[in-house]
Formats: sequence, C-alpha cells, structure tokens
Amino acid sequence: MAQKVVAVCNLQPNSANVTVVGVVIGKTDLKSFPDRKNIGSERYTFGFTIKDSPAHFINASFWGRGDYIQRMSSCFRIRDCVMIENPLIVTKDPEKEDKFCPATSSLYRLLLTENHSTVKVLPDTEADPRLISLFHLPVKDHRDFYSLADIVANGQSLDGNVLNILAVLQSVGETKYFTTSDGRQGQRCEVKLFDETVMSFCLICWDMETIRYVQTWIPRETVLFIADTRVTFDSFRKSMVATVTSKTIVTVNPDTKEAEVLFNYAKDFSETGALDDQEQFGDHMSLDTISDVFTVAQLKLSIQGNDKQNCIYGVTYAFITTLNLDASISKVIRSRCAKCRFQVNDEMQTCSNTACPGNLNLEVTTGFDLLVDITDHTGTLKSCSLSGPAAEKTLGCTVDEFLHLTELQKTALKWKFLLERCKIYLKVISSPKTRNGIRGNILSCTLADPVEVRQTLSAVVL
Repeated sequence: MAQKVVAVCNLQPNSANVTVVGVVIGKTDLKSFPDRKNIGSERYTFGFTIKDSPAHFINASFWGRGDYIQRMSSCFRIRDCVMIENPLIVTKDPEKEDKFCPATSSLYRLLLTENHSTVKVLPDTEADPRLISLFHLPVKDHRDFYSLADIVANGQSLDGNVLNILAVLQSVGETKYFTTSDGRQGQRCEVKLFDETVMSFCLICWDMETIRYVQTWIPRETVLFIADTRVTFDSFRKSMVATVTSKTIVTVNPDTKEAEVLFNYAKDFSETGALDDQEQFGDHMSLDTISDVFTVAQLKLSIQGNDKQNCIYGVTYAFITTLNLDASISKVIRSRCAKCRFQVNDEMQTCSNTACPGNLNLEVTTGFDLLVDITDHTGTLKSCSLSGPAAEKTLGCTVDEFLHLTELQKTALKWKFLLERCKIYLKVISSPKTRNGIRGNILSCTLADPVEVRQTLSAVVL
C-alpha cells in the first residue's frame, strides 16, 4: 500500500502507512534495557527529534536488537533531513515525556520498531530547502533567553534551573573518556561560550551524539541558541555552568535578529585579540593529565608543522634564559580588566580594550605578568607567559610579598631560575597575531631533578 507523507501538525493516533519527513534537530545516544519478554536479553533504543515546519516538531524513539539499532543510529546525524516510514503514532505522557525529552508542540510521539519502521536519509539534492532552513529556527521564543551575565549574577539562586541561552562558541575542549564504577563507558567535553556580557562560560556535554555535533562548530563564528539547558553552581570552579541534557535542543546560527547582532559583536570582539588573551590567562587544565614530553623544536613543529593543531599541552625540560624579575614593576606586575584580561590604564582607570563590556563598571585584578624565554638544545620558545597563580607558585611569593622585596632579594630570586634547567608544564596555542605564530603559557615551572631529566630525555626521540 502506498505511503502518504503527513505533516507533524496533522498526525493522528494509530494512523497506518504514514510517512513523516523532517530535519533532525536533536538526537540521543544508544541505550539498552532488560527485555521483559526474553529474560537475559536486552532491547536497545535511541531517541531523536524532527521538525517539519517553523512551529511543529515531534520526538521519536527507535527500538530493536542491538546490532540493528546501532546501524540505524549511525546512519544519520543532527541536521540530516530524514524520511520516517511506518511509525506508530502514540499519545505522549506530557509529565514523563517533557521531563526527559525536548518539550514539543505535538501531542504525540513517534514509536519506531525494527520489524515495521525505517528511517532513510534524504540526500541534499532531494531534501526540501525549506526543511534545511528550519534547522536555524530556535524551538523556543528567540527573545526568551538569559545573558551569561544574568546567570552569573543570579548565581546559586538559579541552581538546577532549566533555561535558554544565546551565546557564541569560544572554544571546544578535548573529549575525556572514563569508566564508571559499574563498568560503563562514558565521555565528557567542555565547551566555552561568550557573549557581550561575559568572556568565558562553561557548557558541559556528556552525550556522544552532542559531542560529535559540537565538533562541527567553528569557534568564534558560531552563534548558539541553547534551549532547555540546565544551569548549576559548580563548587569546584566556584561558578555557574550549563549542561546539555536529553531535553536540550541547540540551534546553530539561529536566523534571528538577536543572533545577528551577537555574531557581529563576536566578529569585532575577536579582532581585538581579547579572546586570545582569555585563552592565555584562563586555563584550568589539571597538571596530572599532562604527560607528553617535548623538546622546544617538537612543540613548535606540532603547532606550525603538518599537524596543524590549535593547542597542545606538554612537559619540557628546558633552561630559563630570560626572566626579568628585577625590571621595572610595570613589566613584572600588571593591572588587568577582570572581564577581558586587557591591561588597565592605571591613571585613567579604564580598560584598554574599547570593545570590553567591563568599561561601564570596571573591575581590576593585579597579578604577575612575566614574559619568559625557555631554551633547550633544539631552540628557544620566546615570550612565554608566566602569570597569575602559576607565577606565584613558581616564585614562591604573592604579589604583595614581592613588592616588599629589596632589589637584592629580587635579583637573588631571579638567579634561582635563570640559566637553570626546569621542568615546565606548557600550553602552546596557535596565534596568528604573534610574530612567530605561536603563544606559550607556562602552567607550572619548578627546578628539574637531574635524575628525572636524564631518565626522561633518554626515552624521548630528540
């Protein structure tokens, strides 16, 4: 019997031989559950959400054997246009459905089974362009969102709330894999966001489908409308974070006036270099996770050579060849804007970044801000940043304590490290605005143990 394409808004329960066509706007990972009918076996499922008009979208779930459901799940991704054939149309339980799935406009949901239903991906040449355009329309009111400053300012009073965010992608972190106490495999990826009000805000992704989706986004050029994300207070960071859940729908580069304004702001703001400085000063990587040992030449090659990596972390055993602790105070300690990390004009008490939103209510932080050269037998990495807590830990003193040192004491502190081999944890990032195209940030620096140096370097391919 011929199948008929039915719009989401016209679906009715128990309709037979129905085909639904739409663009996939959300998708969850594969899950398994004990099969009640066949004791000892499992049933597998995954969920997704499709949209076929500006106001109408619906949730679907596919059930079946593990290998079949795995194959069906892997055949399409978020943003694909699909044709769903012969789904069962069932009335949804709003209390249960809206708690764990995206809140949809439809009263129903689609139930797909291995024996009766199929999902086919429509090639771009066959997909209706109007479907693809729907992908850029938020599923919630495009004016209903929190700025990042609103979330930060309200702090713990918003803890656990589900809300909408409009922001720009700043960077995508490395995916971390782990095993739970009961043996299940998991993953985690942190995404940094920014808008006109906050320079860096963390969005956490746990689902592999979401992480794959995230990795297709272009940093600093992608505006995101994140519908129904959960915000919580992170006691470790002592700040608010957002989390993508099974309810969350992320609209990339939404076709709205608010998104256009934010995109233009992000473009202008990126050109000031403020985000480069934010990456340099805002790193929270645990040293325990950094184990790769590099020579200076290898660090440069990894960034500038064929690998074309944007950022690498590593350990190097090198000599400090420039450390101007006895220079003028302005070259050792600097006042910076708490918002964007640009320098503050101490006389005028203004941020030197004219695009910074913090100029209206300037908050200033004072800290070490040193440029250090590190050298080994393969070359020199110039002007590495040693700042903030990393500098205090390296030097063994706070800014206030340093200001009370005599000139002789500053010189003695300088020669404790100068021309000495050190164990240095580094973050090296690609930075087209700098002369050599790379920027180094020292995360930790201690005098090296000669025995450790000999054992480690003997194992490194030089």
